[in-house]
Amino acid sequence: MKVVRILVDALTLVLGKLKRRQKKRLPPDWSKVKVNIGCGLAVCRGWVNIDGSLNALIATWPVFVHRIMYRLTGANQYYSREEYCRLLGENYFIHHDLSFGIPLQDAVADFVYSSHFLEHLYRRDGENLLCHAYRILKPGGVLRICVPDLEYAVALYARGEKKKMLESYFFVEDDNSYYARHKYMYDFAMLKTALEQIGFHDVRRCAYREGAMLDLEKLDNRPEETLFVEAIK
Repeated sequence: MKVVRILVDALTLVLGKLKRRQKKRLPPDWSKVKVNIGCGLAVCRGWVNIDGSLNALIATWPVFVHRIMYRLTGANQYYSREEYCRLLGENYFIHHDLSFGIPLQDAVADFVYSSHFLEHLYRRDGENLLCHAYRILKPGGVLRICVPDLEYAVALYARGEKKKMLESYFFVEDDNSYYARHKYMYDFAMLKTALEQIGFHDVRRCAYREGAMLDLEKLDNRPEETLFVEAIK
């Protein structure tokens, strides 16, 4: 099963690279465009969910494919097969390798949300993604970035919880997926500087499920360890 998962991850990555230059057009009847990048299956109805995973790749395929692929995605650790099929069938997904940016036109989004994804990119790829978030947002649009808080991780070290700090934040081990590993970390000052250099303003730290972003009661998660930051284009 592990070998199959590795092959599936490799195929999904290759397909993502092949499609990296494509720009997707959104449904014309959406009055507010809300984009969830690096979403995995943490999705919400009415959002454009963009991810490079196998789940996003097969989301538009027939339900019988979802049932067959369920055991190969790793989702079986967290969701029943019925819940997995419902999430794929009821939500709008775009499959894309986000290390190449966001496959949408300029100034189309009112809101861009990302939770626990930016840390899975190398610093330069992360900065590139934030530049693309700025590009696709309309003037006055809201970005919310949620990442593991470097300050929290360092506090674990100070409390003597060295193993938890290393294995949960710096050297994440996941036998099922290479892509689960963290490649960079941020505290508020670092993220604020990166956003302001791109052109965002009113960058502020937010509380769990509080801010200008919509649907936070469904999207925000892991309040203890997470840095929640919003910024305006």
